[in-house]
Amino acid sequence: MSILVVDVGTSGVRAAVVRPDGSVTAVHHVEVLPDSPMAGLVEFDAAAMAAAALDVARRTLAEAGPVDAVGVATQRASSIVWDRATGTPLAPGLGWQDLRTVGDCLVLQAEGLRFAPNQSATKFTHLLALVDPDRVRDLCIGTVDSWIVWNLTDGAAHVTDVSNAAVTGLMRADGTDWDDALLARLGIPRSAVPALVDSSGSIAPATVLEGAPMICGLAGDQQASLIGQSCVAPGPAKITFGTGGMLDLVVGPTRPSFAGRSSNGSFPIVAWRRGDELIWGLEAIMLSAGTNVEWLRDDLGIIDSVAESHAVASQCHDTDGVVYVPALLGLGTPRWDFGARGALFGLTRGSGRPQIVRAVLEGVAHRGADLVEAAEADAATTIETLRVDGGMSANPTFVQALADATGRRVEVSPVLEATTLGAAYLAGLAIGTWSGWEDIAALWRPRTIVDPVRALDRAQWGRAVDRAAAWIPDLSALEF
Repeated sequence: MSILVVDVGTSGVRAAVVRPDGSVTAVHHVEVLPDSPMAGLVEFDAAAMAAAALDVARRTLAEAGPVDAVGVATQRASSIVWDRATGTPLAPGLGWQDLRTVGDCLVLQAEGLRFAPNQSATKFTHLLALVDPDRVRDLCIGTVDSWIVWNLTDGAAHVTDVSNAAVTGLMRADGTDWDDALLARLGIPRSAVPALVDSSGSIAPATVLEGAPMICGLAGDQQASLIGQSCVAPGPAKITFGTGGMLDLVVGPTRPSFAGRSSNGSFPIVAWRRGDELIWGLEAIMLSAGTNVEWLRDDLGIIDSVAESHAVASQCHDTDGVVYVPALLGLGTPRWDFGARGALFGLTRGSGRPQIVRAVLEGVAHRGADLVEAAEADAATTIETLRVDGGMSANPTFVQALADATGRRVEVSPVLEATTLGAAYLAGLAIGTWSGWEDIAALWRPRTIVDPVRALDRAQWGRAVDRAAAWIPDLSALEF
């Protein structure tokens, strides 16, 4: 039984078909870039995003033939408001990186309500304020998964799964439903938010597609990547190294003891819900990962392509003491410091292009080790194996540096974007393609396995981070 996956990322939309053996075929991709009208603002054209999703889905089906179900994976927390009758977006969508509601978060914080500007909660309120109050009862508001399912079902289903809903900041602490008190405080009508559904189960038929296959899998991108790398029980963790970097691991049916961000800088997430089974996870974040390699290419001009970073870094055995702190957007887990900035330390007259490029790759690897240490402390466990996907997972020098920085075995995903597999696995569990989580665990076949060969200097790394911290004190003082 084959499954169509629609995967909506921050910079593009992908569709593919996943076969029962886990192979991926008929991949089609369309770039849909967000817009930044000024610093701190990130918007996107929701109508163009939906059109791209339908386009790639139809092209994939035309190539691969009929499918038995549909899985959907999407960027999380990005927010859209649209007219319930016409399906027309009423304002630009707000990307998850958008910071225009920082002030609103600080006001709510003074009331004892903690929201981060990258959550959906204050974005929803901002979008609703742009609409005539008399029209609010006729609106739908939701995250990207809700919007894509709405369009796949021709407006018949306004839903979200709990893995996406939990990242909005608007759910009850137990992950079972929307928090009516929070909705009321933020002026968000219950009638406008989507209904909560399982991550795996029969959701609604995708009537705009040939054959109207049933949508049976729905998840946020990081949870989908977790499942796609077969991290479906406590033990291994995955890190997705894309524009940023996110470590996720499964905790189990009991929520971690902390409700918000812990003192170690990680936070609980809903990994998935399937029937009566609600599984919790833990997430740790670096704010910039692949962005740093793009900086080498686009701003410094010392490499011609992202792929060239491997060849250039391979020209030297080590950095000769050069250390790079990848804090172009501040630091995330474990030290949430929005005022930290990127820094190069240890430069000498002999420091050249290879040393600097290697230092950038090793700096991101050190940040990966930071995430591992924080997650281990919060989950009270030892992560023996790391599984990785995302663009940087294709770089052998980086993957080796990650193994060396963490002192752990690193297993590289067989596909660059494991979100596709995760959404397919959720849908396939619902229709019987796979019988249970044991089958999903057995599907893991890493493209390559990398063991540590030398230890990177973590003490020196810590000193470098201390010096890069609080570079802009006013930003460092912000706490979300």
